[in-house]
Amino acid sequence: MKPVRRIVAASAGLTLALGGAVALAPAASATPQGCFYYVLENKPDADAQIAEDACLVGAAGGQTAFQQWYHLLRGDYVPAVLAGNACRRAAQG
Repeated sequence: MKPVRRIVAASAGLTLALGGAVALAPAASATPQGCFYYVLENKPDADAQIAEDACLVGAAGGQTAFQQWYHLLRGDYVPAVLAGNACRRAAQG
């Protein structure tokens, strides 16, 4: 294998590995307020109290908090993709 191909393959693998870590990183620093506004902007008919409660639960971070957050939002019929992304994207808002 040529050195150029090795470098390209190694950098592509590294990019994929870091991309996965970056996708999960915002969950730990997401704010309840950012989550709340993200949910209501994308699903205006969501129950505001349920969204607030879910976002407060998820603010603790970690897998358990994420699962509780997700199930609370799904219980209010928030679409699965939106519920999953609320935690990850809240830090950007």
